[in-house]
Amino acid sequence: MAFDRLRSVLADRLPALAMLDLDGTLVDSVPDIAHALDGALAAAGYATVGAARVRVWVGRGSRVLVQHALQHVRGAEVPQAGIDAVLAAYLGRYGADCTARTGAMPGAGALLHALAGEGVRLACVTNKPERIAARVVEQVFPAIRFDVLLGGDSGAGTKPAPGPLCAVLTRCGVAAQDALMIGDSRHDVHAARAAGVAVICVANGYNHGEDVRDEHPDLVVQSLSELL
Repeated sequence: MAFDRLRSVLADRLPALAMLDLDGTLVDSVPDIAHALDGALAAAGYATVGAARVRVWVGRGSRVLVQHALQHVRGAEVPQAGIDAVLAAYLGRYGADCTARTGAMPGAGALLHALAGEGVRLACVTNKPERIAARVVEQVFPAIRFDVLLGGDSGAGTKPAPGPLCAVLTRCGVAAQDALMIGDSRHDVHAARAAGVAVICVANGYNHGEDVRDEHPDLVVQSLSELL
């Protein structure tokens, strides 16, 4: 395969390592996330929020997602204990049922297979809890082997901080200039810039209701299939 557009951000070469975000980049996970969150809210006596709102809030980690939901349904700041209770309920529900409604984003499977076939190492870098992320990846991409899967609870920090990307670079022994980040949000762009890594974004993912082009990644595509 040519990979012309992908090569264009790395001086006409393939990366040694491709780091990819999960939610909104590789998978459309909002249906499962919203199902679990609405269940946790309802069990605590709150109104539900629905998938459309979750699609705007997702990508900043589970605690921030729950905070947004509670602030929306209560219309005020929520005590820490209230956040902790709903967060625990949400994680329990999502951990038990995180793949039934989740599927691959357009072009994701084909791109992963093609990159692996060219010898490009693959890493999934997500703010999602690592145990849940691993289950999602195994279910949606059973034939793909990721060299590293790093979750938001790994101890390396969360995007937009560069820590997760730097940790993957170190673990894989790859220099920043030989790596590429593929994501869908400003957090992916900011993390990549801080880590010194080129970054491509998909425009059809989750970017908090904003146009990811405003973050000026090296390249924006409508679908991952455009990178083949």
